[in-house]
Amino acid sequence: MKIIAYIENDFTEKFGIPRQSGLSPIVSRIVFKKEYRVKEAFRGLSGYSHLWLIWKFSKAERTDWSPTVRPPRLGGNTRMGVFATRSPFRPNPVGLSSVKLLKVDLDSHDGPVLYVEGADLMNRTPIYDIKPYLAYTDAHPEAVDGFALTRKEGILTVDFPEELRDMSKERFETLMSILSQDPRPQYQDEPERVYNMAFGGYDISFTVSGNTLKVCGVVKIVDKKH
Repeated sequence: MKIIAYIENDFTEKFGIPRQSGLSPIVSRIVFKKEYRVKEAFRGLSGYSHLWLIWKFSKAERTDWSPTVRPPRLGGNTRMGVFATRSPFRPNPVGLSSVKLLKVDLDSHDGPVLYVEGADLMNRTPIYDIKPYLAYTDAHPEAVDGFALTRKEGILTVDFPEELRDMSKERFETLMSILSQDPRPQYQDEPERVYNMAFGGYDISFTVSGNTLKVCGVVKIVDKKH
């Protein structure tokens, strides 16, 4: 398996990355390695609205494997078969995500570069391959989700004080979307606990009580180091 590209976005740590692709409107760039920056390889790609990304769980590699894992959705205590989950701890560290294709930039100085929306990948995640998403065969509205919907998803109300909004409008709107989906591990519910999430060069601290997430600090990471 050859790495053909890397993704670039504001998710610099695993904490806070959406649980599935398509849940966040975050925009990412896919930058290819030099040997794959061949314009002919992208001919016809702009005719598709969505893509499949095949990528590497680069932060979850291990030499052994377990036939069962403990999904956070089930509280982190119940074991399920690894092939019934999307856990990163697999016999092969391979991930699959569907994303929306926004733009194919053939003339970028490090292009061709793809701009995509909805990726659930951390910055600098290696990508093995890209394939078109075909709605007529890839979409299955009648599909059953197993235990994946055991816990009802809810949208949190985000209390983000005006004086802490030290970022661009686009980045702020994306961050609000991520926070509203509750970035905490699903088995954690401690109203007094302060959580920290790195996003776009900022350290975001927040608490969650009931259905409200309150942002209590926004610090530029470069400032924090000094």
